[in-house]
Amino acid sequence: MRTFSITWDYRCPFARNANEHVLEGLAAGADWDVTFVPFSLGQMHVNEGEPPIWDRPGDDSGLYALQVGVATRDLAPERFPAAHRALFALRHDGGGDLRDRDAVRAVLDAHDVDSDTVLHHVDEGDALKVVRLEHENAANDHNVWGVPTFISGDRAVFVRLMNRPDGDGALAMRTIDNVLDLLDGFDGLNEFKHTSIPR
Repeated sequence: MRTFSITWDYRCPFARNANEHVLEGLAAGADWDVTFVPFSLGQMHVNEGEPPIWDRPGDDSGLYALQVGVATRDLAPERFPAAHRALFALRHDGGGDLRDRDAVRAVLDAHDVDSDTVLHHVDEGDALKVVRLEHENAANDHNVWGVPTFISGDRAVFVRLMNRPDGDGALAMRTIDNVLDLLDGFDGLNEFKHTSIPR
C-alpha cells in the first residue's frame, strides 16, 4: 500500500485535476492510503503585517468551502469523495461562489451529506481550527506553499497535472503512481517543467 497526502483549495483548477485523479484511482481500487489536506491559498497571500486569514475568514473567497470540505471529510467520510468533487465543480463548472452558503448546502444535500451537521460544525468554528492546524503543519513540516502538493514521508512536491481522469480509473492510477514514483524514488530530481504546453 502506498501512503501519501494531497493538499487542496477548491479555487485551484490544478488541485481539482490532481484530486480527481486520486479520487478516481481510489474508486477503481488503487491500493493507496490517502489523506486529503486542506491548504488555504488565501493565507499564503496574506501580506506581511496583516492579520492571518484565520482571524478574518470572511475576507477570503475560498475558506468557507474549505471548512465545509474538511467537516465533510471528518464527519461523513463515506460521502466525502462525491462532495469533494462537487465542490470543485461548483467553482469550476458552474462559476459558483464558494462563500454562498445556499449553493454549498445544495452541493451537500445533492450528495446525501447531512448539511445541517456539517454547516453547524463550520459555524461553531471547529472546522476552521482543523483547517488552520493542517495548513500550518503542512507549511511548517514540509514547506508546502501551494496546491496541489503531494506529501510522502518527509518529501513533498508541488505538481500540476494538465488533464482530468474523466472516469478513467486506469489512467488515474497510472498518473498518480507516476507522480509517487518520482516523489519516492528519484530524489535527485528537483524541477522538471515543460517549456511549453502541447495543444
